[in-house]
Amino acid sequence: MEDLVERGMRNLLADDLDRVLEQTAGLWEDLRGGRVLLTGGTGFFGCWLLESLLWANERFGLGASAVVLTRDARAFSGKAPHIASSPAVALHQGDVRTFTWTGGALSHVVHAGTDTQVPRTRDDRLRVFDTIVEGTRRTLDIAERAGAARFLMTSTGAVYGRQPAAVTHVSEDFGGSPDATCPRHAGAEAKRAAEMLCAVYADGPLHTTVARCFAFVGPYLPLDGHLAIGTFIGAALERRAIRIAGDGTPLRSYMYAADLTTWLWTILLRGGRGQAYNVGSEHAISIAEVARAVARIAGTGSEVIIAGEPAGGPSERYVPATQRARTDLGVRMTVDFEEALARTLDWHRGRGGSNHGAS
Repeated sequence: MEDLVERGMRNLLADDLDRVLEQTAGLWEDLRGGRVLLTGGTGFFGCWLLESLLWANERFGLGASAVVLTRDARAFSGKAPHIASSPAVALHQGDVRTFTWTGGALSHVVHAGTDTQVPRTRDDRLRVFDTIVEGTRRTLDIAERAGAARFLMTSTGAVYGRQPAAVTHVSEDFGGSPDATCPRHAGAEAKRAAEMLCAVYADGPLHTTVARCFAFVGPYLPLDGHLAIGTFIGAALERRAIRIAGDGTPLRSYMYAADLTTWLWTILLRGGRGQAYNVGSEHAISIAEVARAVARIAGTGSEVIIAGEPAGGPSERYVPATQRARTDLGVRMTVDFEEALARTLDWHRGRGGSNHGAS
């Protein structure tokens, strides 16, 4: 306990990690002495999963360990040295499409590896498609050969395609899909194919589950990427104007990272075989409202500039229904949007205002 208290004094996420452990009580025994392979372990999702696993290790003496697949071990060591240097964490450098595994048995696998760059060219889109599909197939094969009991893949709400205006919250049984003739949807179509691979492997010894993830906010979220809320926070921290390229009317919803972490561990350890679960908030908010909330809570005087002209017609929506996860797995949201923003801003300020985004 003394080590835990000492770590809590220097870990800015201590309160959040305690919250995760409270919400996942009873799950961690499944990971006692376990060995988890985590692809995408150096990104936003991965850092939270690792932080919480190490926190549970200290609190419960689990003796669990993680092997983290990364394309750049040195960069991750610079970004999160307390994670990379932990004796419970081993970095395995490689590409998710081609990495080899001779490291022995695994108890669980979380496949969160993907290409985070926005694809703009034909080659970009082919790379993204291959990374998702080939990476998922390779990780499934390795999980099965290594004897893993459970496998979780993080997918995306984009697999549903455009959300109809009449559908306020899209559920897992919604039959929509991206436009397969539009190259811009290569990533979403690849996730659909990757989900099918998980369903096929669920017919064998591997217990697979899928988390269809929507939009999130919290520490480790990149501030220089393609996510609107990240760029808004980055601008506010630097006292710059918050600029919205469109008309600000699209509707999103944001789950805090600590709740996301709770849901992902729960889906991995309690999710039904071959089942997919939406992960996200059901509280819809417009992009313009997000920007104004960031400016207000940051208190840095950032002006919000809406550059686009009103599009007319119904607003674009990207908001999940989460009844399946809440009913079947007993998960819930514990942090509202404004508190999530405040915690994210505090964390970045505590880290000196620098961007510690996904890599």
